[in-house]
Amino acid sequence: MVKAAANSILYLDDVHRSFDGFKAINGLSFILAPGEMRAIIGPNGAGKTTMMDIITGKTRPDTGDVIFDGEIDLTREDEASVARLGIGRKFQKPTVFETHTVEDNIVLSLKGKRGIWETLFARRSPAEQERIDELLGLIRLADRRHDLAADLSHGQKQWLEIGMLLAQDPKVLLVDEPAAGMTDAETMQTADLLREIAGDHSVVVVEHDMDFVRALGVKTTVLHEGSVLAEGSLDQVSNNERVIEVYLGR
Repeated sequence: MVKAAANSILYLDDVHRSFDGFKAINGLSFILAPGEMRAIIGPNGAGKTTMMDIITGKTRPDTGDVIFDGEIDLTREDEASVARLGIGRKFQKPTVFETHTVEDNIVLSLKGKRGIWETLFARRSPAEQERIDELLGLIRLADRRHDLAADLSHGQKQWLEIGMLLAQDPKVLLVDEPAAGMTDAETMQTADLLREIAGDHSVVVVEHDMDFVRALGVKTTVLHEGSVLAEGSLDQVSNNERVIEVYLGR
């Protein structure tokens, strides 16, 4: 295994992926440390979604190394096995069980749970109940636990889906545009939530909302034409002439 990946949770090196001659990923290299949160920004078509697809096993790279937890070659894994290994992905549009309560959504997602009937009606252990309560508090929905998920606001559904991912106890969360469609207050609360999650988990956040990225206060990677254009604090990349030219504008 690649020695340089040893102390990383995600390690991508010189990754390439083309679709019908279009280079969606073109020599991409990216390293995420355990417990780190990283923001990913860039114009449409920069390769952000394809990068997430490659990490989660949805798309295989043509060439390059994609290594998880220092030793696992993700190019040999499919989506289901990547999820079992401990990489959770949240898409932009929240997907929750709207006809179930908020609490039941968390219960159905708990690591190790089985069928719906057994999961919802089996007696919960004290440890399981403690974990459910902890997650509901973390995602700011403890007071909505008995409400149907369908009755939540868009932002609250985003939080619930993050809680459902956390119930699987992943090592890495890939979160796609979590602030899209949120109120200003929900946006800031989401930034707080993700900061609380980081440390216990590694988090990659793809986002277009620069105010939200600034609120995260983390290292930012700018993608352009399938590779890394710049990395650093948001202030550093925002003052990069090439980033201004291809993405931010003046």
